[in-house]
Amino acid sequence: MKKKISTLPFQGTAEQEAKLMQVIEENKHDKSNLMVVMQKAQDIYGYLPIEVQEMISEGMEVPMEKIYGVATFYAQFSLSPKGKYNISVCLGTACYVKGSGDIFDKLSERLGIGADECTADGKFSLTACRCIGACGLAPVLTVNEDVYGRLTVDDVDDILAKYAD
Repeated sequence: MKKKISTLPFQGTAEQEAKLMQVIEENKHDKSNLMVVMQKAQDIYGYLPIEVQEMISEGMEVPMEKIYGVATFYAQFSLSPKGKYNISVCLGTACYVKGSGDIFDKLSERLGIGADECTADGKFSLTACRCIGACGLAPVLTVNEDVYGRLTVDDVDDILAKYAD
């Protein structure tokens, strides 16, 4: 599955950039630390937008192609921001056969976003995941740390309403 690149404008702060530059400075002489730098960058920003990848590329003197390749190869890296509420729908076998695909589609329709995207207001992001180990509750979704099971498409609006600040 191809990772989505964010279409939201980058909103990094000077404080975040200073933290990243410190990490780069501490690691720039050892190219084998690229993954460590990328992980710390994602911890700082919450994801790896192109602007952050460029800072890493320049600071570590590593080609952008390599950084982008690592970011898109490893599932731990995200190229798009996560919303305040990250909704993850299990599409593992048990959940899928019980309708999680339809639940995902309804969430996508209601939020106006697709997989690995974030709403323009930064409130919700939507991801698909594989088995989360709650097959007895299938179909299952999580909103941050909250788990919802035995769902139907009709539950979507009620779940979203709980997070309407």
